[in-house]
Amino acid sequence: MIKGIGIDMVELSRIEKIINNKSSFVQRVLTNDEYVLFQQLPHKRQVEFLAGRFACKEAFSKAWGTGIGSVGLQDIEILKEDNGAPKVTKSPHEGTVFVSISHTDTFAVAQIILEVD
Repeated sequence: MIKGIGIDMVELSRIEKIINNKSSFVQRVLTNDEYVLFQQLPHKRQVEFLAGRFACKEAFSKAWGTGIGSVGLQDIEILKEDNGAPKVTKSPHEGTVFVSISHTDTFAVAQIILEVD
């Protein structure tokens, strides 16, 4: 049974400005393991990665029904499956979490579906 659905979209240009001007934001959004992946990427992919992860965490908080604040950015972690697909590896949700991330040249969008048994 679906408990919640959330979606969020982020402008890549906004994230790029934040990376260039306020580097502390990156570590506020990303967990340590996410940050390791982030550091391995070229700049363009770093922007897409951070935008996608931020959108995922916002989408999760919407699906959770609380918004960011009751659930923090560090409470949610999105790493990768062996095939490269995103996977939520840490969250306060005890059921299954489905995640999808997509990018264009200007936006990143993420959707989260929370399922309970």
